[in-house]
Amino acid sequence: MASLEVLLGIGAAVLLVGVFAVTASVRLGLPSLLLYLAIGILLGESVLGIQFSDAALTESIGLAALVLILVEGGLTTRWEAVRPSLGLGIALSTVAVAVSIGVVGVALHLLLHLDWRAAFLWGAVLSSTDAAAVFSVLRSVGVSPRLAGALELESGMNDAPVVLAVILLASGDPLTWLTPLLVIYELAAGGAIGAVLGRAGAWVLRRVALPATGLYPLAAIAVCLLAFSAGQLAHASGLLATYVAALVLGNSDLPHRGGVRSFAEGTGWLAQIGLFVLLGLFASPLRLVDAVVPALVAGLVLFVAARPLSVLAAALPFRLPWREQAFLSWAGLRGAVPIVLALIAVTEGAPTGLALVDVVFVLVVVLTLLQGTTLPWVARQLGVARPAQPRELSVEVAPLEELSADLLQVYIPVGSQLRGVYLRELRLPRGATVSLVVRAGEGFTPTGGTRLRERDQLLVVAAGGVRQAAEARIRAVDRRGRLARWYAEPEGEPDKG
Repeated sequence: MASLEVLLGIGAAVLLVGVFAVTASVRLGLPSLLLYLAIGILLGESVLGIQFSDAALTESIGLAALVLILVEGGLTTRWEAVRPSLGLGIALSTVAVAVSIGVVGVALHLLLHLDWRAAFLWGAVLSSTDAAAVFSVLRSVGVSPRLAGALELESGMNDAPVVLAVILLASGDPLTWLTPLLVIYELAAGGAIGAVLGRAGAWVLRRVALPATGLYPLAAIAVCLLAFSAGQLAHASGLLATYVAALVLGNSDLPHRGGVRSFAEGTGWLAQIGLFVLLGLFASPLRLVDAVVPALVAGLVLFVAARPLSVLAAALPFRLPWREQAFLSWAGLRGAVPIVLALIAVTEGAPTGLALVDVVFVLVVVLTLLQGTTLPWVARQLGVARPAQPRELSVEVAPLEELSADLLQVYIPVGSQLRGVYLRELRLPRGATVSLVVRAGEGFTPTGGTRLRERDQLLVVAAGGVRQAAEARIRAVDRRGRLARWYAEPEGEPDKG
């Protein structure tokens, strides 16, 4: 057993390399997860010689990292952006999963001569898109809010039904007519638990004045982790409870909401780096050679048949144009989640579990290279790409407890429609006022004739009862200019004013 200083030194070095690998991946046009996997393989038995083959420990750490990734995804997802895609996102995370499992299972039974249960187990493992891959790659691709929202919701919600399917198929227990009812209960109960704890956590955080701003992000993440534990203890889907709780919290009127999201983003990156390095460390390059052929067969079935048919089935009620369906098919990114699911199959005692881990590892690398590097090009070719959007308006809220008021710190990004707007045209509600403008590092007290510029920072003091209206008005003008309606419309809807 290495000493503590050695373990901490290795961990810090790996983390620093992982952080700088993000910059390298952007320059090379490669998804960062491939670099993290490569770091793990270099540390492993075939190169530097670190022996690590504990499947149960890897599965446990992998699920813990997945929980943190889902927390980051939920806390940083804007409800206004994904709400128009809610129906499509739910269909992709349920109907599409079922179709994908069926298509892959039948094909692998015929092509690789797996027994039916093993074939459908492989189909279940391969049916889940990866939240980390989607959140890190998709947000850099300019597509319509409907497509981006649907893919984010799918990646955040489809882990829950897939984990249930993998456990049921890998355990060897007989499947009865009660099995679908059990799955429905676990998903419904998990979603309900997440919604209740998310709302309760937001209510408490709004009313408790914590002594340090850094405690708010910790409390928010703790609520989401509590949702996972509560869901699991209630024999429901803890993963779905986690994502729903994070989504509710991230879109509530939390104090220091910007800081909460930033901290969650950093935690998500830490979980991604640790998870992919760990999976690379667990992989055995000597075994991966034998997995290449079945991985290519499974990947071809998934890429050519299962994903397009599952998207077609899920999108049928929504009358999605074929170009958008084609993009959704191409954007079904795989990452660490299928590998973690395969490890669940190993720990549950599935006969083909270890072979499945190797196949999925090879397949994830191949599909990530194929899909992750070509996604922007495919979006342009299909005509679903959109011009680069300006940065989202940043509004940071800090409560002033003794004054029963809130302090809003607003940063005006490049491209905002707030540029050129006079303060008198902002028309904030009664009880809210811009008390300070910071421009080029210098602050001054504004007047009604002060004209806003890009990169200005505003301090807005709002009485407790009008804070929501003040923020809604600022966001509306940010999106649609001085002629925007008084209150902000949902993301993606045209302004009627």
